[in-house]
Amino acid sequence: MVENPTILYVQTHGTDEIAKAATPFYLATAAAAMDMDVSIYFTMLGPSLLHKDSGDLTIKEGGAALSTFIDQALGIGVRLMVCQPSLDLNDLEMDDLIEGVEMIGGAAFNDMAAEADAVISF
Repeated sequence: MVENPTILYVQTHGTDEIAKAATPFYLATAAAAMDMDVSIYFTMLGPSLLHKDSGDLTIKEGGAALSTFIDQALGIGVRLMVCQPSLDLNDLEMDDLIEGVEMIGGAAFNDMAAEADAVISF
């Protein structure tokens, strides 16, 4: 295994398909606990998951709130990044998002993807 591998997760689904929301956070948190450098990039409808009002959503009835998965990821050092054009697509601004989210452009994303040891898309 590569020493301190870098994994970039790409989250394209948002609150429209909430059942697909938890896995990237879960896997990213596990990878960070394994001393990997981990980021999740939210594009297309993904930024809706980061809206301040989305944290109470649950993946399934009686399950943990989305905010639980997000807080665990942030707490262990997972970087959460959002695509600017996707903010526009979702009628969002950075002020609408939870704290700790970074905005990056397409060139920065492409650099990260080219340098990552693995890129996994959801």
